[in-house]
Amino acid sequence: MNHLATTSWTQARSALKQIWGYENFRPPQGEIIHSLLAKKDALIIMPTGGGKSICFQLPALLQTGLTLVVSPLVALMENQVQELRQRQLKAALLHSELPTKQRRMTLQALERQQLRLLYLSPETLLSPPVWDRLCQPQLVINGLILDEAHCLVQWGDTFRPAYRRLGAVRPALLKSKPPGTKIAIAAFTATADPTAQQIIQTTLQLQQPKIFRLNPYRQNICPQVRIVWTPRGRKQQLCKFIQNRPQKPGLVYVRTRRDSENLAAMLSGMGYTTAAYHGGLGGELRRRIEAEWLEGKIPFVICTSAFGMGIDKPNCRWVIHFQAPLLLSEYVQEIGRGGRDGEKAEALTLISEPTGWLAPEDKQRQRFFLDRMQQQQLEAQKLIKKIPSQGEITAVVREFPHAAIALSLLHSNGQLKWLDPFHYAVLPQKQKSQKKQFDAARQMNEYLNTKKCRWQFLLKAFGFGKEAEKWQCGHCDNCRR
Repeated sequence: MNHLATTSWTQARSALKQIWGYENFRPPQGEIIHSLLAKKDALIIMPTGGGKSICFQLPALLQTGLTLVVSPLVALMENQVQELRQRQLKAALLHSELPTKQRRMTLQALERQQLRLLYLSPETLLSPPVWDRLCQPQLVINGLILDEAHCLVQWGDTFRPAYRRLGAVRPALLKSKPPGTKIAIAAFTATADPTAQQIIQTTLQLQQPKIFRLNPYRQNICPQVRIVWTPRGRKQQLCKFIQNRPQKPGLVYVRTRRDSENLAAMLSGMGYTTAAYHGGLGGELRRRIEAEWLEGKIPFVICTSAFGMGIDKPNCRWVIHFQAPLLLSEYVQEIGRGGRDGEKAEALTLISEPTGWLAPEDKQRQRFFLDRMQQQQLEAQKLIKKIPSQGEITAVVREFPHAAIALSLLHSNGQLKWLDPFHYAVLPQKQKSQKKQFDAARQMNEYLNTKKCRWQFLLKAFGFGKEAEKWQCGHCDNCRR
């Protein structure tokens, strides 16, 4: 290490003790922090509860200037910013639900360079009031952090199309800054298979990134899959499981908002204290449910994938998937909410019997998912024939419904590039095969039906084939058989 690096490292160790109360970094936290302080790009894959947030918060606090943290959910931003503020650190957040006064104060703090960390969603980052301020030449920006980077892969094509424009952010910002300015990009996630890693690197335009990969294995999480024969049997299995674990905190994941509300109503009618949680609820109600679950007032929540990211409840003892997730990365993220304290946590998934004749909803749900993807691709191919070869996103979105998603899919297909976060150019390439979505759905089915060690399957799926050789976890349902 040179003198500057040594000084920074001494400061990093000191800050870790002073701010967080830890004596030492956990591997590979120290290496990641060193890489970010050196303004190098990085891709970090660490299991849930592995201490990812310290890896980007600490370098941000040690440097003069601003670090932008792009985060998918309001709850996730609020939890992290609240913790930082409790430690008297210069952090803020911007999102669409903020009161006008608070938003104005944060924008003023941004202009005055009073912040070290600013949390915001991809959509807020690219909104004119924020973007114009970030492009001020005098504003020093050290880094762009993509937290929960798997969302770029899971949601970027069709649900949150702004994710697909993030690769154009750094070049556009650098054009507005003094010559020689460096802005590092780091993507953090708990789950990214080799395909997802490539998508993240390509979309963000990472430059020779340092890659840190820890396998997703959590020895205290016990995965099990159970077949249900009828819709009624699914509910009975759920009730029996919950009944046998009184006072143990947990989560029930469902696929849709309607499922969360119907199931919560049924369980409340049976005398259980619970709540439905999904992205359609108002911000105040969502935060109240989160707080009541964290405090133990609600033993379990019936939730969609909108719940849990970044919410740390160490003693969550079980996670049930009332219906199987569509993607393996979602599954690993969600079972990772359990056992953050290192103690045993159960992860149960309920699936229809193999033919699906008696309980067809699982097959219907997956068919709907794949049909919708095909329809969106067809709409994207129709749109590319109607739009100018170069243009501006707001003009296209104004003229054509659902154009933001279509442009995102065209970018994913290699048929379009972003000249900057707001202007596109159509490329002459032919459309890529959309095999990856179908592969992802098939992979989830293979996991649910495997007779081998479930953790061995997950390790292989996430690119840790060597570690997975002869692997037997000893505590999943298949190993216990």
